[in-house]
Amino acid sequence: MTVHSSKGKTTKLHAAKTCPQLRARDIATASVPLNVETIGRMCSRCAQWGAWSRPGTGLGVFLRALGGVGLLYQLQCHTGPDEDTDWDEPEVLAAAKLLCEPEADIDDDQEEEEEDGEGREAERLQDCVFSAWKRAATSLHQAQATAAMFPWLADWAEPKLAVKIQYLETLRAQAALFVDTEGLRAAAAAELLGEPELPSSDPAFTAVGSHDEITRSLKTLWREWQEEAASGWGRPSERTYISSHLTHGMRPNRKGYAQARAGVDELVASWEELAQIAAKAADPVPQRLVTVRLSEVVEDPSYRHERGFLHDLDDWTTGVLLTHLTAADWGRRTLTLKVPALVADRLLASHPSGLTCEAGTAGPETPTGAEAGASSQHVRPGIFDDTPVYDRQPLAADHLRALRAVSADRDQLYLVFSVGAGTEVLPLTTVEKRLAAEWQGTILASASDLPVSVVEAWVREIGRRPEDGESIWSAPVHDPHDPRFGADLGLADGDRATAWLRHGGESVEYDLRCLAMARGAADLRTLDDSRDREERRRTVPIAVWHGLLATTRHLDLRPFKAPGTDRWHGGSGIPLGVLAEVQVYTTDAKPGWNRRGHSAFCSHSGERGLSADDDLLTIADLLSRDGFDWCSKCHGFAVRRFTDSQVSYYRAAHRLHAVVKRLDRDGGATGGTNGESLAAELSELSEWHPIGETYWDSPDSWRWTEIIRDLRHRLANGHGTR
Repeated sequence: MTVHSSKGKTTKLHAAKTCPQLRARDIATASVPLNVETIGRMCSRCAQWGAWSRPGTGLGVFLRALGGVGLLYQLQCHTGPDEDTDWDEPEVLAAAKLLCEPEADIDDDQEEEEEDGEGREAERLQDCVFSAWKRAATSLHQAQATAAMFPWLADWAEPKLAVKIQYLETLRAQAALFVDTEGLRAAAAAELLGEPELPSSDPAFTAVGSHDEITRSLKTLWREWQEEAASGWGRPSERTYISSHLTHGMRPNRKGYAQARAGVDELVASWEELAQIAAKAADPVPQRLVTVRLSEVVEDPSYRHERGFLHDLDDWTTGVLLTHLTAADWGRRTLTLKVPALVADRLLASHPSGLTCEAGTAGPETPTGAEAGASSQHVRPGIFDDTPVYDRQPLAADHLRALRAVSADRDQLYLVFSVGAGTEVLPLTTVEKRLAAEWQGTILASASDLPVSVVEAWVREIGRRPEDGESIWSAPVHDPHDPRFGADLGLADGDRATAWLRHGGESVEYDLRCLAMARGAADLRTLDDSRDREERRRTVPIAVWHGLLATTRHLDLRPFKAPGTDRWHGGSGIPLGVLAEVQVYTTDAKPGWNRRGHSAFCSHSGERGLSADDDLLTIADLLSRDGFDWCSKCHGFAVRRFTDSQVSYYRAAHRLHAVVKRLDRDGGATGGTNGESLAAELSELSEWHPIGETYWDSPDSWRWTEIIRDLRHRLANGHGTR
């Protein structure tokens, strides 16, 4: 890897010349092997946070996995008590005993206040112990999962992981003291209970309303009670407030209120009794094995708290994990529980949120030795871009998981190769889905791999963003002779839109790299990873969609329509030529009742860019079909931006169309200066050919020549109209 240092054989090595701890005038740059000596000489700041290699390389993935809050950090934290876990065993025992023992009647107000204070402190300690266990488990998961990516670290990492495992078990045992196992079985029984017969005709509930209102209210009360009773291991006395829901909004002095309260208290008590009877009837022995798989840890800055893994579990599920855990592979998020049959039935029937449950075996199947080496796809040279393309290795799901775990550029687009599809531009999520379907291919490059020299020159060519208050959009140009005509449909205008839509002082390079890669996609809908609604972030930013697609507010296809009787708005029958296959995207190309097509930038479609569910047409389709029902605000569709050749043809066609319209409007008055200018225009257009081509030879060029020959004949004979 490349390092920077002041001159000397023992000086510290730095990841960048800009490191604050590198204060030398003469800085030496060298390529060195990553070994014990190199690691020993690393600057402490760069060792933890430095970018020693690009994240998309195998070396970059490895170093990012170790540094920052990666493996080295995780191995040092949650290995024993710290200032946030300042409790001792006797404190935990006392708090658990206080919360689990039956409630006693207290007569003295002072004693009751003291009891409440002790109860709140015990609940606070319980929350702290539970939170510490979840954080330690998350840290162990991240450490084990990272170490598994690099099997050569096993001998060094396993003793450190063992310390974390031991401390996690200590926290689990402390947290389990707060859990009432009988309460867990009662909660499972409550969840599995069917709806009992509801006393809708009981005179005690007359004050609630009509018979139908009483029935609806009792059904709602049953659902609320069942949900609350199944959510944890609390005592029935903690759910007495549910009884008040039936009489909520009723005045206490209303006739029948007291009877309704007494009736609902009795009804809820009967449900509690049903759950207790079912729990006691279920024999806790023998127990059954259940294997559960936890969800992944989700890091989303839009949320204040961590999501996924243990953080989304309800109290009941957390209590089951704490009290019935027998084996765990935290790295693979797989746990084995030995639970009473009633608890197993609930786990397998309801699948609590955040868990995948199935009937278990004796323990997590953890491959070892040669089997592990053969079954796991570890990160090694040749997976990303550490080697020439010729030597690239097939991609596996484990490689992408490693890339997602550590790479800052994990959401960029990738150029991939497979035998079946050749080269494609795809987001990482699409590659993951294909791997799950046994796709075989390799990564050729990511957007971050594009040459810096090219991107920097591109940024300079685009130029500075207009000052605040100035529009970044091109002003409409209607004269086809103006060199700016049609430019708002072209690639250059898209470049500026992508760069200038960036806010404030943010770098434009990320979006421009993404734009350059995205332009290689044959179908832009394949770039959609559908994460805007679920994870509030998508691979292709909206600024890049503006670089890929043009709005159709200035698109004029009249020159290509068939000639009509309307000399003012009719077409000229000019062939579409290179514009025929230009892609057109709309939310709906099949009009129906109260349904219209919208563009990717219409407020009716959420201004979300393209979706995989959008429809794809061509400009030829637009001209050949009728019956489209487009949104009047956005004109219904967006077109893929024109290449320079397409913009050139679009301009030339409009110039030719303008000649046709002048002849149609002027009748025979085409002599003199007017006739000379039209002749010169036709002469210039007859010599036109697409940019980059020395000649133009196709059926479209023949039709182009025929139109010009016809116009010259009309001009020469003074026939303005056809």
